[in-house]
Amino acid sequence: MKKHIVTLLLLLSTAVVYASPDGEALYQKHCSVCHGADGNGGVGVPLALSSFIDSVSDEYIRITIRAGRPGRIMPSFPALSDAQVNAIVEHMRDWSDGPTVTHNPEPVVGDAEHGKALYAEHCADCHGDNGEGGDGTGVTFSRKRELPIMPPALNNPGFLAAATDTMIKDTIINGREGTPMKPSLADDLSEQDVNDVVSYIRSMQTQPRNASASGEPVKAVITAESPYTMEETIENLKMAIADQNFTVIRTDYVDYGLVEEGQENKSQVVLHFCNFNFLFQALAIDPRAGIFLPCRVTVTERDGTVEVASINPMHLSGLFNNDELQAACEKMTGIYETIIEDAVL
Repeated sequence: MKKHIVTLLLLLSTAVVYASPDGEALYQKHCSVCHGADGNGGVGVPLALSSFIDSVSDEYIRITIRAGRPGRIMPSFPALSDAQVNAIVEHMRDWSDGPTVTHNPEPVVGDAEHGKALYAEHCADCHGDNGEGGDGTGVTFSRKRELPIMPPALNNPGFLAAATDTMIKDTIINGREGTPMKPSLADDLSEQDVNDVVSYIRSMQTQPRNASASGEPVKAVITAESPYTMEETIENLKMAIADQNFTVIRTDYVDYGLVEEGQENKSQVVLHFCNFNFLFQALAIDPRAGIFLPCRVTVTERDGTVEVASINPMHLSGLFNNDELQAACEKMTGIYETIIEDAVL
């Protein structure tokens, strides 16, 4: 009897080890926050559109999960096992009764120069002059409300790694029902014209990407030592902030609200300031920018030394995988550096 119980336990443990991953649970954990619980979209594009899910191969989805979209919100998921990725793909397939497609991996032959002219005429208004995609994240606040999805970036290395020429060609010819992407033949494009556009899009794979997406590590904090007293440094900061067309909203002690009133550490002060036009522009690019806005500079005094510090927006931007936000953060980093430098000269 004891032998049978041990055998049963071994079988049960083996079954647990080799149980298939739960694709729905994995999707909800890793994908739903952007693409919606039912694949209907949000920050990310809707995946359950029949015109999408019935037109992409399993391999396209797998590579997309693995590679993500560098600089375009969609992160990569290198930590997921092959079995977990496959389980997510299988779960997504449940959204459609249509057959799973495969795409011929052979390259499409076309005239990229002619395709460039056709692209400028038929594609650039949505996908960007250089294939950089639509502006913003795709959430309602940051897009034209009549657009159900944000036009994807066609020059993105993640997209170009996942999409075959045949898939791109089929998408251009058939469009995406439920989106602004119309069938190309309705625009009087011949099949050879489509081949030319595909060749031009494929040529984007070798074009250099924006230098702001280099991913080089940057310091998390901008700091400088002030030769002035704490009170003088705070006044200098207020003038420097105004010189950059920002408005000081309030000045607080760092631990305000965390200790009893009157018990705050007077040697730690934070200045909150904002340029509301810049604020709205940054939020339109990516609402997650609100995490580190409005702007803040901290002044501390320790052992007679006054130090000024601020977060480095460039460091935070690297967490969000958004090239547009990266450019705004580059600008904001320059403003922080100028304000601090002017205050401590």
